[in-house]
Amino acid sequence: MAGTVVFDLDGTLADTSADLIAAANACFDARGLEPVLDPVADALTAFQGGRAMLALGHARLGTPDPGPLVAEDYFRLLLHYGENICVHTRLYPGAAGAVAMLRAAGYRTAICTNKPEALAVQLLDTLGVASLFDALVGADTLPTRKPDPAPYHAAVTRAGGTVTRSLLVGDTVTDRETARAAGVPCLLVAFGPEGRAIERLAPEAMLESFADLPLRVAQFLPRHG
Repeated sequence: MAGTVVFDLDGTLADTSADLIAAANACFDARGLEPVLDPVADALTAFQGGRAMLALGHARLGTPDPGPLVAEDYFRLLLHYGENICVHTRLYPGAAGAVAMLRAAGYRTAICTNKPEALAVQLLDTLGVASLFDALVGADTLPTRKPDPAPYHAAVTRAGGTVTRSLLVGDTVTDRETARAAGVPCLLVAFGPEGRAIERLAPEAMLESFADLPLRVAQFLPRHG
């Protein structure tokens, strides 16, 4: 095999921010509060997870001691999100085709995400791309989650690959730290919520669009290697 390419999901393969924000706003609405999160302006927070969105919203609302409300509403958020998982979500342009090209060239592909596993599987099925990946490891698949390297290792091995012949494609500091902890190259997308500002994390390479993915991967995982 040429190697294994591991992808983050939210903000890397798919723009899920609007549906995530909608789920958080539904929690505020259920409490009779104003839905204070914006799907565009708060996209970066959306990709940091449900608790981060809820905490940001309560901070804007000036909620005293929001911790218990965040903990309680997190499960309501997951329920709402699962019921409305793909209303606005779309794959980034060229994502499916680029992954298919990698597989045709002999690479294994996997997903390592901090989204709960069942929701990640549901989203891939709804988007019609589940068959493009040999393995998926979510936030609750193992006792630890990214940036701990264990989920990354599991994603590679479950896909049938070896960590020394792998790389991570992501969009956040969590992905950068995961790659560093695993000792593998990291490609960060330039089309996520931070744009090219994510270059501040000094990834091995930036990915301007999915059209560039096969070439970038081949630079770090040459097929003859």
